[in-house]
Amino acid sequence: MRYLPLTKADRNEMLGVIGAATVDDLFVDVPAAARLAGPIAGLPLRASEMAVERHMGALAAKNLSAGAAPFFLGAGAYRHHIPASVDHLIQRGEFLTAYTPYQPEIAQGTLQVLFEFQTQVARLFGVDVANASMYDGSTACWEAVAMAGRITKRRKAVIDRGLHPHYVSTARTMAKFTGDVIDYKAPKLEADCDTAGVISAIDAETSCVVVQYPDLLGRIPDLAAIAEAAHGAGALLIAVVTEPVSLGLLEAPGHLGADIVVGEGQAIGVGLQFGGPYLGLFGCREKFMRQMPGRLCGETVDAEGKRGFVLTLSTREQHIRREKATSNICTNAGLCALAFSIHMTLLGGEGLEQLALVNHARAQDLAERLAKVSGVTILNGAYFNEFTVILPKDAREVVRELADRSVLGGVSLGRLYPDDAALANGLLVTATECTTAEDIEALAAALEGVLA
Repeated sequence: MRYLPLTKADRNEMLGVIGAATVDDLFVDVPAAARLAGPIAGLPLRASEMAVERHMGALAAKNLSAGAAPFFLGAGAYRHHIPASVDHLIQRGEFLTAYTPYQPEIAQGTLQVLFEFQTQVARLFGVDVANASMYDGSTACWEAVAMAGRITKRRKAVIDRGLHPHYVSTARTMAKFTGDVIDYKAPKLEADCDTAGVISAIDAETSCVVVQYPDLLGRIPDLAAIAEAAHGAGALLIAVVTEPVSLGLLEAPGHLGADIVVGEGQAIGVGLQFGGPYLGLFGCREKFMRQMPGRLCGETVDAEGKRGFVLTLSTREQHIRREKATSNICTNAGLCALAFSIHMTLLGGEGLEQLALVNHARAQDLAERLAKVSGVTILNGAYFNEFTVILPKDAREVVRELADRSVLGGVSLGRLYPDDAALANGLLVTATECTTAEDIEALAAALEGVLA
């Protein structure tokens, strides 16, 4: 529905002031082939509010939500239980401050939350410092590659085969404008990570090596070995964590030699939400701090000696000259960062470890049951809460048939790599604390029916 508060005379007056004859003159820079010649076919020109509500409700009813069926999707977006207190607390008046604090020291509540968020991320990742968050994991990954280029004065990024293809796509898109070389090959359906392959690709032109931990197929790469090889060649190691709950059990990447650690924070405090908004996490070693994108909140004291918070570093283009900025990131996903911080606070260190243990146990139960399904092969030896199974037929077909049986059975690798026939039979499945024994049995039974 359109709301048009201006009369035709008002619009003509505005057009006269800017020197345009018609509204269409404002779009002359858009190629004619990209402009619509008339209304969109199939859409009514007008409808009542009630009619629109009924129509949108009918469309929404076609969705199968994560909580309405056995759910085994992951691949960078995870279904975890979020305590009701998270949603309650993020709506409290103390947090209803300006979206971006242009006079930041006035918004002490926002700055304190971001300071605590940074502390949590730094400890989770095992690094010295973390920023006040970014858009999402994929853009954080690219910013890390760009940061490594500034530090090393090199332009080649070696990307491990196990990095999520959406992250790779983001890096390739941005590299078109910076001249960076993205050295990447699609994964293979092998039980072990290609550590030797990624190490052999490192040379004197390499700025960084990017490794997902755990990787897309659920495998656990040897970060320490890759870090040693990267550092020996003068390059940096960037670790990417798409499932932060895994760090309740796995060693923090910073402790294994990663110089920059980035990731997606959605799994903690932020729901699936049809793909966004999500939360980019970013941390690094202290010596690289001034090359880090985004902004950092710091703790200080005021003139009376009372504890206070300030923006300590702000390197984005909004605040300083564009050519001097380290990033064009202009927001920090503040609400999602708040939800992450509240959920993390409720969990605490012991709670995160217990949650991780439950996730791993549910994944083990899932793997044990699926291994009994005729035609199904478990690829992984080691994994956290996500692993790959190999099916006797195209996994895309299987996923569709499972959905017809009201089971959301995983993410087909053919969907992520549509041009690679060697991966077509791979299916990525995930189990979390939300996965029940009944869910596992439902998936196994549906698979047995589909593969029969």
